[in-house]
Amino acid sequence: MNTDEMMRARQAARSGAVTNHWLAWLVHLYTALGAVTAFFGAAALLDGRYRESFAWMFAATVIDASDGFLARRMHVREVLPGFDGARLDDIVDYLTFVFLPMLLLYRAAMLPAGWGVAVACLVLLSSAYGFCSTDAKTHDHFFTGFPSYWNIVAVYLFTLGLSRAVNGAILIVLSALVFVRIGYIYPSKTPSLRGLTIALGLVWAAMIGAIIVILPAVNRMLVVASLFYPVYYVILSFALHGRRERLAEGRP
Repeated sequence: MNTDEMMRARQAARSGAVTNHWLAWLVHLYTALGAVTAFFGAAALLDGRYRESFAWMFAATVIDASDGFLARRMHVREVLPGFDGARLDDIVDYLTFVFLPMLLLYRAAMLPAGWGVAVACLVLLSSAYGFCSTDAKTHDHFFTGFPSYWNIVAVYLFTLGLSRAVNGAILIVLSALVFVRIGYIYPSKTPSLRGLTIALGLVWAAMIGAIIVILPAVNRMLVVASLFYPVYYVILSFALHGRRERLAEGRP
């Protein structure tokens, strides 16, 4: 390689490094947009525009479901080692998957009269523990303890028309499950049946999107039908958790 070729190669390498640097920052910006969705979602629900608030939650979920893939493709951890994208993701997730849904349920009077605030605080505090647990995400791609899917819970409590007392009981039970060290699948990463899980998840996401679009009207049959995915998720999680426990104990 002559001198000119070497210079061009170095320039190309420097140009590529600069490009990768900016692409990595754009991925982090994309993740951070989740905080913006939380702001607009909160503003909407405070004005009583619950459908719009759920739409912002849905947008936040889309961002959360796709930013990890983009981060891996852009190698952001290697390109920007001084910036903790995982911490940013946790901050945004707490806002959009915990704080915003609880605020909506409280504002929409979906929580029990007299003790609804206590229930909301229980969810906020238990999820704070869940986010900060060192084993919250395992090396084999499971969430430990009930994942903070409160945005999904909020959709169902808002549309199923259950009593406030039942809503409160459901939230208390799920909050307690945060502390039970059961492994729940990470839909986009857990290897077992990942293709099926993602495919069913896309169908379910379309159904949830349709439910949100028609609010405040509620298609109860659609809501009930969409429960197929949470049921699938729980059954698969428990089955795989049992298998992991048996393997850890050396049992077949």
